[in-house]
Amino acid sequence: MTAAHLGLRALADALAQGKVSSHAVVSAALDRIEASRTTLNAFRVIRREHALAEAITADHRIAVGDPAPLLGVPIAIKDDTDIAGEPTAFGCGGDFTPKQADAEVVRRLRHAGAVIVGKTNTPELGQWPYTSGDAFGYTRNPWAANRSPGGSSGGSAAAVAAGLVPAALGSDGGGSIRIPASWTDLVGIKPQRGRIPTSPHSELYYGLTVLGPLARTVADATLLLDIAAETTFSAALDIEPGRLRIALSTKPPFTASRMPVDPEVEAALAHISHTLRGLGHTLIRGEPNYSPALSFSMITRIVVGMRERLAALPDARVDPRTRAKAARGALLTGPILRAGRAVEPRLRRQVGRLFDEVDLILAPTTACPPPPIDVVDGLGNTATDRIVLGTIQFTFPWNVLGWPSVNIPAGLTADGLPVGAQLMGPPDSEPLLVSVAAQLESELRWDLRQPTPWWER
Repeated sequence: MTAAHLGLRALADALAQGKVSSHAVVSAALDRIEASRTTLNAFRVIRREHALAEAITADHRIAVGDPAPLLGVPIAIKDDTDIAGEPTAFGCGGDFTPKQADAEVVRRLRHAGAVIVGKTNTPELGQWPYTSGDAFGYTRNPWAANRSPGGSSGGSAAAVAAGLVPAALGSDGGGSIRIPASWTDLVGIKPQRGRIPTSPHSELYYGLTVLGPLARTVADATLLLDIAAETTFSAALDIEPGRLRIALSTKPPFTASRMPVDPEVEAALAHISHTLRGLGHTLIRGEPNYSPALSFSMITRIVVGMRERLAALPDARVDPRTRAKAARGALLTGPILRAGRAVEPRLRRQVGRLFDEVDLILAPTTACPPPPIDVVDGLGNTATDRIVLGTIQFTFPWNVLGWPSVNIPAGLTADGLPVGAQLMGPPDSEPLLVSVAAQLESELRWDLRQPTPWWER
C-alpha cells in the first residue's frame, strides 16, 4: 500500500518511523491535488511552496525525535477558516486580502505537526449542501463525476474520499460536515458546540456552525478531533459502549419543504439497525419532540449570519440568491434574532426528554443519495430554498441544539452512490458516539471501500 492510500494514523506512524519522508508525502499529495484540479476540483487554494517548506521542516523535526502526533502529515482546510498568508474567500468570487494570522484551530493543527496543503472549495458563505459556484465551478463527487459531493464542506470531503489527503477539516452549520460525509462514504463528526474554538470569531452563524473532521475511519476522524479540540476522545475507541437503547428516527422536524426518504436510504438505515442489534443493542422506534421553532431558530440565525459575513467581504461577487438571502437578514436582526436564540433552552428540554428513555438516536443523514452537481442551477430563491431545506431536514436540529452527531457510511446504492446514517447524542456524548461508530466500522468495514479514480484519467 502506498502512502497515498494510508489513513491519518497510519501515515503519521509511517512518518514517525522513517518509512517515508514528509517531503515525499506532501509533494505527492500536492501533485494529486493539482492533477485533479480540472476534474475533481476540490481545492480553491494550493499551498505548494509553503507546504513543501513546512514538510522539510517536519522531516528535520522527525529526525531529532519530535513526538508531535501529526508531524509531516498533509491536511486540508475548508476555505471558511483563516490561514496566515492566504485569503478566506468562503466560496465567493473576487480578490481578497490574505489573512495575517491562523485561526486557532489551524494553529493547533500546525502545533501537532500537520502540513496544511491548501484550502478546499465551499459554496458561497456555506449556505448550500452542495459545492458549486461561479467563482470555482463544480466540485465533483469521487464516486460519480456527475454527482455532488454535498456541502458545504464538499471540497474537504471530496479531497479525503479521493485520497488526495488522509483527513480534512470542515464546518457544520446545518449538516455541512455530515451531509458531504454521507455522500462520499466518509466519517464526519459534528462535535458539540464550543468543543473546537472558532476564533478569530467568537461564534459562527450565531452558534449554529461548529468545526469538525472528515476522514475515512472513525479512528482517523477522532484523532483529528482530539487535536483540534484538545481532547482525548480517542480513548473511547477501545472501550465497549455496553448494550445501549437506540431510538430509530425517520421523522424530520417541520420545514417549508419535506423530502421523502428514498427507498435505498431506508434500506441502508435498516441494515445499520440490523447490525446494531447484532452487536447487542436494542433498537426502538422513537421520534424526538421536534418543534416548528427549530426551523425558526435556524433560519433567523443563518440569514443574519450570512448578512454579516457578506458585509465583511464588501467586494465579493456572489450569486443573486446569496444577495437576496443576506438582504433578508436585515429584516430579522434585533428582537427576531434574539427570539431565535432565546428559544434554544426550551427546544433542548423538549428534544432531550427522549434521552430519558434511550442513549442515542439513529436517523438518516439525508433523505436521498447524492444529487446531480447542477441540482440548484437556474432555480429561483424559493425553489432553491425548498431543495436546501429538504436536504438538511435531518441534520439541522442538532446545530440548533448544539449537540454532537456523527455520520457513518451506510453503504452504496444500486448505482454505486454512497449514503449515510447519523448517530445523534445528548450533550457531551462524543465518546459514546465514536465508540458505537467504531463498533459499526469493525462489522461493516466501510474503510475497505474506495471509489474508482476517474479524476486521474
